[in-house]
Amino acid sequence: MNAPTAPRIASLVPSLTELVVVLGLCEHLVARTGFCVHPAEAVKTIPKVGGTKDVNLAKLRKLAPTHVLVNVDENRLETVQALRAWPAAERPEIVVTHPLAPDDNLVLIDQMVAAFGMVAGVAERAQACRQELVQELALTQPAPHAPQNVLYLIWREPWMSVARDTYISRMLARVNWHTLPDAAGGDHGAARYPVLHGEEPWLADVQQVLLSSEPYAFGEQHVGLARALCPQADVRIVDGELISWYGPRAAAGLRYLRQLAA
Repeated sequence: MNAPTAPRIASLVPSLTELVVVLGLCEHLVARTGFCVHPAEAVKTIPKVGGTKDVNLAKLRKLAPTHVLVNVDENRLETVQALRAWPAAERPEIVVTHPLAPDDNLVLIDQMVAAFGMVAGVAERAQACRQELVQELALTQPAPHAPQNVLYLIWREPWMSVARDTYISRMLARVNWHTLPDAAGGDHGAARYPVLHGEEPWLADVQQVLLSSEPYAFGEQHVGLARALCPQADVRIVDGELISWYGPRAAAGLRYLRQLAA
């Protein structure tokens, strides 16, 4: 019986690139996006194939991946369709991910084990990640924290927030912080990240404005602008990677949120 072929992994999602490395699969990583920057030392020599939304498919094809990791929110459907149209001999296995809540990281870990568990050490590292996450999920519950209406801003010009059914919003809900607007955005698409015009009546109900450090690099110079949106609210800058990245950052993100809410 032939031994399984060693995987050649292309990750088109920053969180998944980090997870691949944490699981001990760095030597199998043959491609990443320009936004896949963690862990910096581990990924610096891995070839870049564009961004999450504008993948250089010709360059990716030359790197001959056996597996391509994608995410419903972060990558374009057209990219996945193009990969599926490659000739059968070159067509990679496409691992589609879509975590919508911190608990979904358990499913994500299982997906990685299903795809790469044949590589030595992966199953053991995955189990360690799972155990840490289960512990942090148990420790991070809404009950000990006072409810807060929060506006979580990810962009400006225009201002953009997050819908209630996004991963970010559900992370914040673990400490009893409820994002406004109180609306769902659906499984995918622009409605998941609503645009604000600054005249919405519900802005008066916001108790806390959270300026994410990414994807827009909010800084102290933006605090006054955000305060003008919600004059009665507290405004602070938060670590967007810890709150919005899934995979190995989820456990640390839950610890971070408990500290913020204390």
